[in-house]
Amino acid sequence: MTLAAGTRLGPYEILSPLGAGGMGEVYRARDTRLSREAAVKILPAAFASDVERLRRFEKEARSASALSHQNIVTVYDVGDADGVSWIAMELVGGQTLRKLLADGALPFKKLLAVAAQIADGLAKAHETGIAHRDLKPENVMVTKDGTVKILDFGLAKLVEPSLGAGELTQTPTVSFETEEGVVLGTVVYMSPEQALGRKVDFRSDQFSFGSMLYEMATGKRAFPRSSAPETLSAIIRDEPEPLASAAAGLPLPLRWIVERCLAKDPEDRYAATKDLARDLGRLRDGASDLLTSAGTRPAAGSGRRTGRMLALAAVALAAGAALAFAVLRKAPAVPAVWRPLTFRRGSIGGARFAPDGKTVVYAAAWQGHPVQLFTTRLDSTESTALPLPSANLASVSSRGMLAIVLPREPASVIAEVSLAGGAPRELVDGAWHSLPFGPAVADWAPDGAGLAVVRNGQVEFPVGKVLVPRRSNDRVYSVRFSPDGQRIAFISGSSAGGFAVGTTDLAGKRTILQDGLEFATSLAWHPKTGEIWFSARERDSQIGVVKLQAVSLSGKRRVVGRAPTLLFVEDIASDGSVLVRSDDWPTTMTCLPPGAAREVDLSWLDFSTGVDLSDDGRDLLFTESGAAGGAKGAVYMRKTDGSAAAVRLGDGQNAQGLSPDRKWVVQVSPEQLVLLPVGAGEPRTIRDEGLEYRAAEWFRDGKRLLVEASAPGKPSRLYVRDVAAGPPRPFTPEGFRFKVLAPDGNAVVAADPKGEVVLVPVAGGPPRPLPGLGAAERILRFDATGRSLFILGQGAALRIERYELATATRTLWKEITLLDPTGVDRMFSVQLTPDGACYCYSFMRSLSRLFVVEGLR
Repeated sequence: MTLAAGTRLGPYEILSPLGAGGMGEVYRARDTRLSREAAVKILPAAFASDVERLRRFEKEARSASALSHQNIVTVYDVGDADGVSWIAMELVGGQTLRKLLADGALPFKKLLAVAAQIADGLAKAHETGIAHRDLKPENVMVTKDGTVKILDFGLAKLVEPSLGAGELTQTPTVSFETEEGVVLGTVVYMSPEQALGRKVDFRSDQFSFGSMLYEMATGKRAFPRSSAPETLSAIIRDEPEPLASAAAGLPLPLRWIVERCLAKDPEDRYAATKDLARDLGRLRDGASDLLTSAGTRPAAGSGRRTGRMLALAAVALAAGAALAFAVLRKAPAVPAVWRPLTFRRGSIGGARFAPDGKTVVYAAAWQGHPVQLFTTRLDSTESTALPLPSANLASVSSRGMLAIVLPREPASVIAEVSLAGGAPRELVDGAWHSLPFGPAVADWAPDGAGLAVVRNGQVEFPVGKVLVPRRSNDRVYSVRFSPDGQRIAFISGSSAGGFAVGTTDLAGKRTILQDGLEFATSLAWHPKTGEIWFSARERDSQIGVVKLQAVSLSGKRRVVGRAPTLLFVEDIASDGSVLVRSDDWPTTMTCLPPGAAREVDLSWLDFSTGVDLSDDGRDLLFTESGAAGGAKGAVYMRKTDGSAAAVRLGDGQNAQGLSPDRKWVVQVSPEQLVLLPVGAGEPRTIRDEGLEYRAAEWFRDGKRLLVEASAPGKPSRLYVRDVAAGPPRPFTPEGFRFKVLAPDGNAVVAADPKGEVVLVPVAGGPPRPLPGLGAAERILRFDATGRSLFILGQGAALRIERYELATATRTLWKEITLLDPTGVDRMFSVQLTPDGACYCYSFMRSLSRLFVVEGLR
């Protein structure tokens, strides 16, 4: 049917034709009541004789008209006149996404701009219970100003199927209700459940959207076949060409989003489309960073700030303070059952199923006691301590042998001992720094005859033969044998460069299956699916969210669940039961203020870390680097007596010092120094071309900074930098690293290129050796006289020693212990006043529970 100009359909006067398609003809029209233009779609004449279809059409159209969103075309009205059924809607200028794709893949930023808007519109519709059912590039308009509009919501039930060969993008959608056995949707962009004629929901739209994303990124369809039946078969059974080859330059976070949308099982897609929209919005907002850098480098701090690395690791790993299992964002088809195995308060290390599948062996430090090995049964609430030395558990063999990690200095020792009892036999030394609960640094082969170990950041199997060598700054952290004994899975990486999950065969052929992770923890092979299960936090992901994930040997990844707490996949039994450890890492910041008889808890948010303490001990500069601090972190000031709320000064995790007049905070990044005002004022930026900054400290005059920096590719050296004017003046050769500045500003304690600690005159002159001090010493500060140093000693307690410069003697100054040491490895980020009377420190408490989970898929 063709309508002439001037034809009236209700209040709408036809002006001119706009186009035609499988859903009917579209005309430009004028609303005579409101004097506005509209688009009027005339439905095919075949509809007029089907009363039930017209009834459903009107119902769907009116539901769609209730949607109010900037990325969804607004439906104004529906009606029929003289046998003509019509729908009036917002008139949108621009072109369809199909036309935009005519020249191939979209530029990355444009792709994200369009995709994020489509996802926003879909999320709004899905929240109101409306699915599109026919999402495709033809149903997306992009205006001249870049605004995206989704067309034809609620109209996907209207047209009959046509599944023959031909131009697939024009194959119309399908009629009938969303019953099983009925095929719905444009063939090329159908979901597997649509193609199989099964019931569909909003996740079907996610698959269609994933097909569009794939095409926008690669310039070609996800399932290119020559006929509709072949296309349907591919959608149901085949995977598209991997984006790693189809769009090699595509950033990993976008690849993961596309792959998740294209998951065959709807359960493996997003649990809510608003989460998909949030992920794309975050990528769009950070598109420039994704294109220009692989990540930011952390600034190196002075010795007294080394605890900050622990804080950064913690935010990458954990953010919740409560158990996460009740809020996993994707529930399996059959709800998983989480049964707790441990009930005491403390930290848990490695845990494994014994060969019988009913006994669990684990390491734990309960109520502040040293770590010990225990066993428990799946049907019991009690645990039994094993009569063995203090050790962490690495592996349990099929023969009932334990691989345990005995703490030693400077590195731990791997030993074997029978589960039935006996004395441990030491096998491998130098395996891991003596942490109470390190990753799984050893694993028995399935036959129990050999042991794969991690030593010096490398994988060895058999012991002494390197299968995975250490590369650059990356090291291997954890290993697990495959059930068939032919491969070893591992986690590798560094806090600066990101983490990866990979495998090696027994000949040393290495394959990376998943990279770009901000952090990854333990891993285990699933004996039924052959996948590697692990928990990790992805770069650019939602702050605080840790994902339980599975990756196949082909690199296909899926998300098993999400949680705001840290999860460790300890082991998976032959029946698919999963042994999971949940960790909560609350962090406390404590101070002893001036004149106080006892310490004050000054913790503000979830990861409070002291940075600097004023000389009178009344003001504390600290950072928040956990979930509450946000992606950039936050800088705060607070009175140490706790009398007032903390004051947020700005963003950042790299604050390094408070000026003597308490007016400025210096922040350090490789590219610049930022002076952040404590009170009113604007931040000031200092840049010196050709220098990368590593550390900074204020001189007592508040007008100069002592700076550790380096030229590109050169070792660091020390400079004096006038705040108001440059350039910086070097006063040491290359290879010197800053520790602390003397109160009078005339000398600096530093580590020289040989690793020796020396006193360097700022005005120039030969360095003076400081005997008895090592380059790794954590020197807190000079005392008020400038004749002694406060040094953080070794040990579980906070042991502060005093070092006399004149005599090179060390004496104990103060020892601080916790009343409740449960779950505390060490205290860090220690700040001290010049007289030693006031101090602040932080500590992280690791509290764990062990669960066996049935039904995770």
